[in-house]
Amino acid sequence: MVSKSLGMKAKFKPFFESSVDMLCIADYAGYFVDVNPAFVNLLGYTKEELLSKKINEFIFERDKKGTQQVRNEMLKNAPIINFQNRYVNKSGDIIWLSWSAVPVEEEKLVYAIAKDITHEVHLRNQRIHEFSKLKNINEDLFRVNYTTSHDLRAPINNMLSLFKLLDYGHINDEDTIELLDYIKKSAQGLKGSLETYLDLIQTVGKKSDDLKEVYFEKILSKVLKNIGSLMTSSQTRMEYDFSSCESIYFNEVFIESVFLNLITNSVKYARPGIAPVINITTSVKEGEKQLIFSDEGQGFDMEKNGHKIFMLNERFDDRQEGKGIGLYLVHNQLKSLGGSIAVESEPNKGATFYVRFPN
Repeated sequence: MVSKSLGMKAKFKPFFESSVDMLCIADYAGYFVDVNPAFVNLLGYTKEELLSKKINEFIFERDKKGTQQVRNEMLKNAPIINFQNRYVNKSGDIIWLSWSAVPVEEEKLVYAIAKDITHEVHLRNQRIHEFSKLKNINEDLFRVNYTTSHDLRAPINNMLSLFKLLDYGHINDEDTIELLDYIKKSAQGLKGSLETYLDLIQTVGKKSDDLKEVYFEKILSKVLKNIGSLMTSSQTRMEYDFSSCESIYFNEVFIESVFLNLITNSVKYARPGIAPVINITTSVKEGEKQLIFSDEGQGFDMEKNGHKIFMLNERFDDRQEGKGIGLYLVHNQLKSLGGSIAVESEPNKGATFYVRFPN
């Protein structure tokens, strides 16, 4: 095929030739009209080879039909953004590309830019693969933990019922009565711990293998709807901005847990007499996506309790009800999928939580 004259202005040529991204121009017939050196280097074909065949011949077989459907829509003057497909380079390796393209009807040309996302896709697939390998083991551990905790609850309840049958009036020894009280309190404490662990195990076991694109604003809206009465009665002011990063590929239940636990904690541990103020934003730094959650509440004494904030059954204000599970649960849910959570805080100056997600 004879290459068409692009009529490209000289001032744009250096940009086209030196870009590290793959730039190309294609015609409506399905041929490349021009490709930049980055395109040539990545696919391994010469420029002449790329221009001599239809674009479809370079696409991975299973992606050809889907690519053609997207192309047909684009030729109806509909730009495409972040469309992903696979190409096969000259060595036979599969290359994942993310495309953005704009058709120009009067020129019968398509101007497109592609980013090589092969490494990102491989990392994501590897993470899913490793997670699936652990799934069966986790399910077995879940069943053992739940069964053990559940089965222990029955004898504890029986023991407590025996105390109801005791007639302390027939016991004259004060030391014996005191000892029985200690045993009863220990049994009650053990029962409470078992109930807590059962709640924890059930929550952790929910849909941990369901990974998909999760949109922060959608999850926040769902959580706020569920705790609407709490937000209204506490006069909480909520501010958020997800423009820097609108979504994350993660577990939806876990993201919902992050929002629910951090929001309710901020409301619960607001400074006395001051309505809670919560601010949630996102950021992307060096490719790392973060959810940043801050409030103006009681905060933490980091020097005294910083190392215990995400530990199980740790509570720092006995005036409030709670089991000390929320932050522990969030920490472990994030950690199980390669994420993390950290906090910066001072007493009576609020707290800022940084939720980091794997690349």
